[in-house]
Amino acid sequence: MKFFLDNWFLFLVAFVSGGMLLWPLVSRSAQGRGVSPTQAVLLINRDKAVVVDVSEPHEYAQGHVKGARNIPFGQLESSKDLPSNKALPIILVCPRGVRAARAAATLRKLGYENAVSLAGGLHAWREAHLPVEKSSA
Repeated sequence: MKFFLDNWFLFLVAFVSGGMLLWPLVSRSAQGRGVSPTQAVLLINRDKAVVVDVSEPHEYAQGHVKGARNIPFGQLESSKDLPSNKALPIILVCPRGVRAARAAATLRKLGYENAVSLAGGLHAWREAHLPVEKSSA
């Protein structure tokens, strides 16, 4: 006990540094499950994941992940374009990833347990030099 009282500051520093090391893990899980573009490609190729772009139609027309379905965020809960198999992985995409993270949380509440967002959105997808297509209007 005397050792602890004499060295309380060292114990405090150890506790704080341990918390700082664990913080990224805790905050990432609190934000939801986001996948990198590389992980998304693996999900698409290995697990036949469905890519859903939750952008507005004019954003979707400007560029989207090749083969992505467009279901705007506001229409997500009532959409008939979602897969009927709720176990199928769904990757949600938007320009920066913010709406997609919210959409993934919404779909998980609806029973799509494998709904994930693309971390960084379409911007990260383009940065990884992955295929993007534009809709002809």
